[in-house]
Amino acid sequence: MTTSETRAPAKAKHANLVGRRLRLGMVGGGEGAYIGGIHRFAARLDDQYELVAGAFDVDAARGHAFAARNYIAPDRSYDTFKAMVEGERNRSDGVDVVAICTPNFTHYPIARAFLEAGIDVICEKPLTSTLEDAVALTELAEKSGRFVGVTYTYSGYPLVQEGRAMVARGDLGDVRVVQVEYPLEWMATGIELEGNQQAAWRTDPKRNGRGGSIGDIGTHAYHLAGYVTGLEAEAIVADLATFVPGRALDDNAHVMIRYVGGARGLLWSSQVAIGRSNGLRLRVFGSKGGIVWSQEHPNELVFTPLFGAPTTIKRGREDLTDATRARVRTPPGHPEGYIEAFANLYAGFAEAIRARAEGRAPGAVADGVPTAWDGLKGVAFIEAVVDCHEASAFGWVKPRFT
Repeated sequence: MTTSETRAPAKAKHANLVGRRLRLGMVGGGEGAYIGGIHRFAARLDDQYELVAGAFDVDAARGHAFAARNYIAPDRSYDTFKAMVEGERNRSDGVDVVAICTPNFTHYPIARAFLEAGIDVICEKPLTSTLEDAVALTELAEKSGRFVGVTYTYSGYPLVQEGRAMVARGDLGDVRVVQVEYPLEWMATGIELEGNQQAAWRTDPKRNGRGGSIGDIGTHAYHLAGYVTGLEAEAIVADLATFVPGRALDDNAHVMIRYVGGARGLLWSSQVAIGRSNGLRLRVFGSKGGIVWSQEHPNELVFTPLFGAPTTIKRGREDLTDATRARVRTPPGHPEGYIEAFANLYAGFAEAIRARAEGRAPGAVADGVPTAWDGLKGVAFIEAVVDCHEASAFGWVKPRFT
């Protein structure tokens, strides 16, 4: 299997994308779905997409009502994703790409159906709920030449991109230690038993997959660490815990990582960390310096060189890399955050799709956008963590597809 960087470009289903927005469809993400709104905001921010079709809810009537409120033509509001595939695949104005905003266990059948219909895909993470499905979907994307983007949101922040560039050009020297943590508090009690639907499916192995916190937010942390450092995991040791009584999946995870080349990593994900709203933080230490970035303060990256004083790099500076500046929308001092980071992914996905259709190399905003290959690596990491924990032995387990 090749990586996304080595795949040959393929001709798009709707090859003529010049002078128009990409026609976007959506599965899930309807009334009351937090992530659906985020996708729609992100798609609109750079005016690259037009939402024209959807199967927004498992309750068809509720989905149609949502579509009407969002100005979707009645004949393009579908009862099911299967009906949407059949309705859109042969239209001259059919969707170019579909956003999948549904629980994990549905990602594979939905993505597969649209890819087989020649329609590109933007999928929530994790890519699938099983490693077998992730492999199959990645192979299908490669074979068909379709684009699959995975919304690892935090790689969309400008200063995450700058940290990546700093590591790549050697500002930190040889990377020695990588520490990444993602603590949340929102599931510190059994809210899944109190009617919270978002928590309910995330704690259900049949709908979420084998990993709880490690699958929901740990995969974000794992991708962020690899994205910035460029390191590949060689082996891991994992300890999972379930602190809320009666919960079927882990709500806390500690993972030690050995990276190819000798660097060491430490990852913590938690859904029960009271006082932390969205505390994603990355620290990378090399032989010549270190960097620290926090999602709750995303417009600053702190760089400390060996024997030097800490320097705060701020978003919007003119001396940042092209790939970083391509992700910046406002002048220095005007903060950008989560919606803008998500929109940077959508902008990168659009550029990758347009570049393929036009037979050219993608521009800077598409540099490093997460694809099916990144999604596969994320699912492989989740599987390795759970395998290690279930082995009841504190030993090293090698993730596949690193």
